[in-house]
Order: sequence, then C-alpha cells, then structure tokens
Amino acid sequence: MAASEQAVVTGQQLDTLSINTIRTLAIDAVQKADSGHPGAPMGLAPTAYCLWQQFLRYDPADPNWPNRDRFVLSNGHASMLLYALLYLAGVRQVAEDGEVTDELAVSMEEIKRFRQLGSRTPGHPESHLTSGVEVTTGPLGQGVGNSVGMAIGAKWLAENFNKPSFEIFNYNIYTMCSDGDLMEGLGGEAASLAGHLKLSNLCWMYDNNHVTLDGPAIWSFSEDVATRFIGYGWNVTRVHDANDLEMLARAYEVFQNTTDRPTLIIVDSHIGYGSPHKHDTNAAHGEPLGVEEVRLTKKFYGWPEDAQFLVPEGVREHFQEGIGKRGRELRAQWKKMFAEYTNRYPDLADHINRMQRRQLPDNWDKNLPVFPADPKGMATRESSGKVLNALAENIPWLIGGSADLATSNKTTLKGAGDFEAGNYAGRNLHFGIREHATAAAVNGLSASRIRAFGATFFNFSDYMRPSMRLAALMEVPSIFIFTHDSIGLGQDGPTHQPIEQLASLRAMPNMIVLRPADANEVTEAYKIIMRLEHEPATLVLTRQPLPTFDRTKYAPASGVAKGAYVLADAAGGKPDVILMGTGSEVSLCLEAYEKLKAEGIKARVVSMPSWEIFEQQDASYKESVLPSSVKARVSVEMAATLGWDRYVGPKGRMVGMHRFGASAPIDDLLKFFGFTPDRVIEEARKAISDAAR
Repeated sequence: MAASEQAVVTGQQLDTLSINTIRTLAIDAVQKADSGHPGAPMGLAPTAYCLWQQFLRYDPADPNWPNRDRFVLSNGHASMLLYALLYLAGVRQVAEDGEVTDELAVSMEEIKRFRQLGSRTPGHPESHLTSGVEVTTGPLGQGVGNSVGMAIGAKWLAENFNKPSFEIFNYNIYTMCSDGDLMEGLGGEAASLAGHLKLSNLCWMYDNNHVTLDGPAIWSFSEDVATRFIGYGWNVTRVHDANDLEMLARAYEVFQNTTDRPTLIIVDSHIGYGSPHKHDTNAAHGEPLGVEEVRLTKKFYGWPEDAQFLVPEGVREHFQEGIGKRGRELRAQWKKMFAEYTNRYPDLADHINRMQRRQLPDNWDKNLPVFPADPKGMATRESSGKVLNALAENIPWLIGGSADLATSNKTTLKGAGDFEAGNYAGRNLHFGIREHATAAAVNGLSASRIRAFGATFFNFSDYMRPSMRLAALMEVPSIFIFTHDSIGLGQDGPTHQPIEQLASLRAMPNMIVLRPADANEVTEAYKIIMRLEHEPATLVLTRQPLPTFDRTKYAPASGVAKGAYVLADAAGGKPDVILMGTGSEVSLCLEAYEKLKAEGIKARVVSMPSWEIFEQQDASYKESVLPSSVKARVSVEMAATLGWDRYVGPKGRMVGMHRFGASAPIDDLLKFFGFTPDRVIEEARKAISDAAR
C-alpha cells in the first residue's frame, strides 16, 4: 500500500475514532448523571464533527475572536454534543473581565459533573457559564431565533466596518436544530424573517431523526419541511445518511457557495444511531441508555465495553490539527489585518473594540433632551422616540426596530436607513408581525455585541416573554421597548390592555423594568438602560400624553437612578401618608397631593419607576424614601396589584386593576376603574384612618 493511501486510511480511522469519542462521552456523562439525552448527540456527532473539523472558522484559544464563525445548538437537550466538542477542541474559558485564561472551558472533570450543581455542563447550554456556548438554548425555537439575530448582526457589521482590502467581518452562523425547533412557532417566524432578508451567512442543520419525546415524530409532524423552507426563500439541500462525511462536507460547501439566501441542510439521522437495540426508540432520546445497553452500544462502536470517559490517544491531537490549527492561522491573519486597519481607520477600530467590551463611546449621553414643564405634556412613547434618536446619534451601534409598529412605538431612527435584503447597513430593523422572533433576534444581536432593541405594544410582551426570560438568564443587555402600557390606551379594549404584565416581568430575575412618569424620567431611564452590561431592560411607555412635571417645584428626575425617589414631600419631611406610583399614575398622586395639602393633610409622593433598582439601594436610602414610621400608604398603578403589598404594608391601600379592562374612551375608563385624584384622596384618608388604629 502506498504511503498516501495509508494516510487516507489513517485519516478515516481518526474520523471514526473522533466521532465515536463524542458519542461515548455523551453516553457516559448521561449515564453517570442518570439524567439527560444521549440519543441526539449520538446521531448528530458526525454532522457536528464534520463542521468543526473541516469548516468552522474558530480558534479554541480565543473563543471571543470577533470574526469567529458561530455555532448554535438550538436543540439544547443535546448539550453533551457541544460539551464534548468544547473539550476535544480545547476551547479556553474566558474570565469575567473578558480575558482568555489557560483553563479549559469544559474539562474532563466538568464532563463527569454533567448536570450537577455548580458545573459548567448544565442540562442545557448556558452562555454566561461556559465559554464557547454562544447563546443559552433549551426552550426549542430560541436558538434558531437567536441565530437569525446573529446573522443580521454579522451582515450589519460587515456593511458598516469592512473596507477595501479589509474584510474585518465575514463570519457565518451554523445552527443545529431539531423537529421541535421547526414545530415551534418561533422557528417558523425566524425562518420567514431570515428568508425575507436573504441572510446568506446563515446555515441551519436540521436533525431529521423522526423522533420526539412523545414518540415517533409522525404522530404530530408530517409536513414537507423542504418545500416549506423553499417557500420561505431558503436554499435547501439534503444528506440522506448522517454518517456520510463526504456528503456532509458537500452540503457545507453548498452553503458556503450560496450567496443570495440562507441554507437549510436536512440531515437524515437516527436517534442513538449505531446501537442495534435502540434504533428509533424514545428511550435513547429522553433518558439514559442503562448499563447493559451502554455495553452493547460501545461494542457496536468497537469500543472497550467497560471503559468510562475514554478519549483514545490521538483524538485531541487530531482536533488540534484540524479546527485548532485552522482557527489559529485564521485568527493570526485577522489580527495582523486588524492592526493595519486600526492604523488606517482608528475611529472604526475603536468602535469595534468598545463594542467587544460593551463600552459606550465618549460623550454618549450628550445632547439628550431635557423637557420643559408642561401641564399637557406628551406621551412617554413620544419622549422615548426623541431620546432614542439622540442616543442613536451618539452610539453608532445602537440598532433595532419594532414588530410592525415602529410608527406607534416611535422607534424609527431618523436618517439611519433601513436594514433590508441587499442593503444591510441600515439601523432600522423591520421585524414584521413576528413578536417571538423579534425578541429572539434582539438577543442574537446582543450576543453579537451590538446594542439592540425590539419593540411592540406592552400587552404583546406575552409573545416576547420567553426570549426576554432567556435574555435575563444569559445576562445580555437586550432592550425591550413597550408602548400602550395600560387601560389608558382606550378603545382598543381588553385584548390590547395589559393588566398582569408588569407583575410578571417584575418577578423575572435579572430583568430591569422601568415605567417612567414623565418625559424627563424617560431620559433618565435611558441613561440607566444604556449603562447596563449584564441585564436586559424593559421600558414601559404610555400612548396617552402625561404632564411634564415642573422640576423647579418638584424633585429632579435624576432620582430615577435610585429606582424610586421622593418627588414631592410634606413640610419638614414628615408626611401623614405616602402616595406612590409609577408611570401615568404618578401625576394622579401629585394632583391628590396638592389637594390634600390644601386641606392640611401632609402627604409625600414617591415615584417608583423601577422596583428592581430601588431594591438594589442600601437600607438607609430605602428608609429615607419609605420611612417605616409612616404606615399610611397608597399605591396607584393601572395594573394588577400583585407585589405592591411589600411597599404599602398591612395598613396600606392599593388602587389598581382587579379585572381585565374594557373598550371605551380613556376618560370613561379612568373614571370607571377609579383612576382619579378623588379616588386617590379617598384611599389616602382610609389609609390614615387605618394606620391610626
């Protein structure tokens, strides 16, 4: 046999050995944890291996390299597939300060601690825990939704930063997905948007394994996926055998040569492929194989039956010679080019560096509007639009849009251009009526280090909430802007009037919720939002105009920075009653305050735009705003009262919503539901009486 033929055989043997190492690591980790899904990693191992070893432009020594290809595992239940790849490729862990360490992101010890408390190998991948995990996936559909945002981000970066001879950004996004991802509505929304935008840098690998947790996929899923995606405007190719590395490679080449649309690779696989006993069974998908089946499966792979967590000699070295060497060389070339780029285009290079560190430009808050006192005022959605445009002038990488409601949400960035197929430089995104995909894409943009926002009516935050929750879990500073925040929107009625949404989002860990009371509170709210690095923000705004408070008479709006502040106080700072509210209801509290003052009743008005920020303050500040000695308290908010009891106390009163809204003119609604100064005064008197008992 010629030496060249021997090399080919050796290479093929290493391919098989590496793929079976991925499979058996997944089997052993799941078995040891007695929890998890070994089947999907077993079936998908060749697909992922071919991508990582032959095509993925990724340097394991620097998982933050800005021009790396992104790999997203949308079917996050197959997490051991990703953990095995991270270990075998030698991906390094990145410290909190952004510096790459010598530590492996996933060590063998972490694989052995799969699904255990405090490990970097949780049941579904979490990007804030484990370097090399681009986004947190688990709820099906989220990863593919994120990947569309990441592809939008890559196109936008290329259009805005690349120059002749300096292709700074040209990376691709590869996303592995399952039947479940395509069944979820979010998956359809995301695919539709990607096809419309002709995102040619996006590749989904669909694991067509014919199995769901419930049983055979045919029980619930029989559509023609290829035809569906062709209808979306995608390029579709198929690999009929997931173990055929040559055909997989050809499919990836088809993607890389397709320049006018995204690509779907349909990979026909078998759950637990390779085991003669577990073909197409649910057990391999949703639970450990069991000791005897593990032995039989390893025997089928030609693996030592009693070996645990075996990584044969040469496998890790093989990865180093593949993805490791390729990634190292590509990154070195890029760094050399970027150094020249920095000399030629220092301002653009500075922008890129700041984005990577989530830093803002110098003077990012210059020329933000200060609104004069005005009893008629303006809707906070109007002032939000003005502030957002001022910020966009100062922060070139602030981009976003609405789910079909830009004119209502006031989110259009003037003069910033539209992001659309063939014109990817614009900063106004048109998500269409796809709220689920809007939020998921915004998270993908945030993960790409772009400052991104998405908007719709507040009631439809229900459609965005799963992605908002994952933004909080991922610790990315996505911005969610909501207008039409209460029954105050009027005649559209209860289908559009939010009631429980504020309480729901306030219950979400790591989510900053802000409901400003006037135009100047909006400006201050944005100052908080733009400084966030690890928390998403929810900004809740009115459709109806609100008075702009006279800040020479009342406290400055800068108090928003503390989450809650004393807006108007009793003489000597010793009130008989505290009136507190958020958003549009603060003006009701002020009207009631003035009337009570005229009657000789000492009141304090507290504006509480953000409970979360207020709770971060020290005890002395909180006591100064809500002194424990004052038991008479009234909260006023056009929403469910859930949660207000922590602030009003046992003697307090709550003016809020206890049912869904109604369709009527706003003035009729406010009177019917009791959102009037007279009602606030009535409740204040009751609270004072109750506190005196």
